[in-house]
Amino acid sequence: MNPQPNLASVIRSEWIKFRTVRSSVTGVFLTFVLTVGLGALVTSTIRSHWGERSALRRAIFDPVSTSLSGTLFAQFAIGVIGVLFVSSEYSSGSIRTSLAAVPRRLRLVAAKCVVLSIVMIIVAELASFITFILGQSIYSGVVPTASLANAAVLRSVLFAGLYLTLLSLIGLGLGLILRQSAASISVFTSLLLIVPIITLLLPQSWQNTMDRYEPSQLGQAMMSPTPAAFSFSAWMALLILTLYTAAIVGAGSAMLARRDH
Repeated sequence: MNPQPNLASVIRSEWIKFRTVRSSVTGVFLTFVLTVGLGALVTSTIRSHWGERSALRRAIFDPVSTSLSGTLFAQFAIGVIGVLFVSSEYSSGSIRTSLAAVPRRLRLVAAKCVVLSIVMIIVAELASFITFILGQSIYSGVVPTASLANAAVLRSVLFAGLYLTLLSLIGLGLGLILRQSAASISVFTSLLLIVPIITLLLPQSWQNTMDRYEPSQLGQAMMSPTPAAFSFSAWMALLILTLYTAAIVGAGSAMLARRDH
């Protein structure tokens, strides 16, 4: 009987898979470009039209979350990375080989989560800090700026990277549950786009309660130095999104453990 591969061996194997699959490399590149590029575009637009803003809009302006606005576009790319890291194996049939090589299925899931988390936290944090610094340099001299010396600002930038990383794991969990790329990506997109639209159809009192639990709103709260009305604090938003992630990945892991493949 062949010995069971240990976790370190499985992690190495999953890392090789990740870096040799074109969709993963492309997704990482898009995540970085969207975060930095669109963040720079938004901040440049704000600078150009700053003189047209009313006194009220200037008073409530947040230079931190606006400079991190590229993450709101990158979140879709990063979710797709997580989905395809699993679903591509189902579509190609290579999942059978993976499960034969690693009979302990939860170990396989753990290895995928480790690889995805490490890659995404590096890429997302790097992109978040670059887009923040670039955004503040664009604002400088015209628009109010923020500094990383401020603990709340530093937390917001760090949490922007954590937000994207958790979304990638949610994508992975959906891939485990649904096993199909199109279905998983559709559900992921719905969580970020369709659910907020449905919430808008609810009575105002319900909107104020339900809105803040949406993943996208949790992300906004995580990236804001000061909590907005009806939103959670950054730390509470991180906790709730982490619980969402654990629940979805846990459900996917349980389903993988029970299925034939």
